[in-house]
Amino acid sequence: MKITSFNPIVATSHCEEVVKVFEELGFERKHFQENIDDKDMNAVDMKNEDGFRVDVGDIKGMQQDMTLIRMNVDDFDEAYRILTEHGFKNNRGDKTIDSNSSKSATMISPTGLTISLVKHIK
Repeated sequence: MKITSFNPIVATSHCEEVVKVFEELGFERKHFQENIDDKDMNAVDMKNEDGFRVDVGDIKGMQQDMTLIRMNVDDFDEAYRILTEHGFKNNRGDKTIDSNSSKSATMISPTGLTISLVKHIK
């Protein structure tokens, strides 16, 4: 299994405010995904000139911002297996989020480390 990207995600109900902070820090909007998993969740992918990335997840109703790690992989099943063998649990049980462009699951360790596991479909 190969990790193809690894960057932070800020999940917030104040998306535009957080995006504005990162824009002022030199990041630009690169990609926008709407209505993730047919829910009122959106995501803004941002990148700066040095290639650093940050995603901002727009999740209505969140009481407090949360930071997690986005890890894109070339073999979703292998990465999922490795994480579960280390005690990570999928926050949706066994359900994954499947779209035309990706397959993903939010994996949470027993101590609270949260990884958004993603495989892009080409």
